[in-house]
Amino acid sequence: MIENIVFGAFPYVVVVLFLFVTIQRYRARGFTVTSLSSQFLESRALYWGSLPFHIGIILLFFGHFIGFLIPREVMAWNASPLRLVVLEVTALAAGLLALVGLVLLILRRLTHARLRAVTSNADTLLYAVLLAQIATGLYVALVHRWGSSWYTAVAVPYLKSLFVLEPNVKLLADLPLMVKVHIAGAWVLFAIFPFTRLMHILVAPVPYLWRQTQVVIWNRDRRKLRRVAANEKT
Repeated sequence: MIENIVFGAFPYVVVVLFLFVTIQRYRARGFTVTSLSSQFLESRALYWGSLPFHIGIILLFFGHFIGFLIPREVMAWNASPLRLVVLEVTALAAGLLALVGLVLLILRRLTHARLRAVTSNADTLLYAVLLAQIATGLYVALVHRWGSSWYTAVAVPYLKSLFVLEPNVKLLADLPLMVKVHIAGAWVLFAIFPFTRLMHILVAPVPYLWRQTQVVIWNRDRRKLRRVAANEKT
């Protein structure tokens, strides 16, 4: 009964919640749809945490997404033991990158008073869910190996059954407990998505990739500014 609720009914609740709250937030509080960058408060630790986290999480997202889109091709790729190992090692490296980056970002929040002051309850919840999700994913990768194969054979058919409104929860029945926890964690992450800064993913500045280069002209005397800065330090 619990599994039917978590894996059969809850995903539809998540989808409705995701769509309703996202649209409502755009319409009523569109200015809040941002990453709420804290770079002006602290930048050095942000760089060392944000860079590996984003690289790792993007690789993991597209890895899961590609497996969902073309499961047969992924299985054909995994038919070669060498290619299977390469894929598994790459996924594990991405997970470790995401974990290291997230831990550094959490420590950054904890060790800087100005950052603690602007950290909301939604931020705390988001960090906790992300940390749990990445940790369970790494556990699954290390303990229940060759996930790229059983993901396409078990999880993908389950996800597709949700799309056709015929959830086949039985596909997950024989999966290890931590795998089920990881899947449930993904639904929880999607559920809190529209309430957190993760919404900035939907308004990513993609046009920056093809827009014309902006010319920035510096109109101040740099030498004078350096002298003033040097005098203030002394």
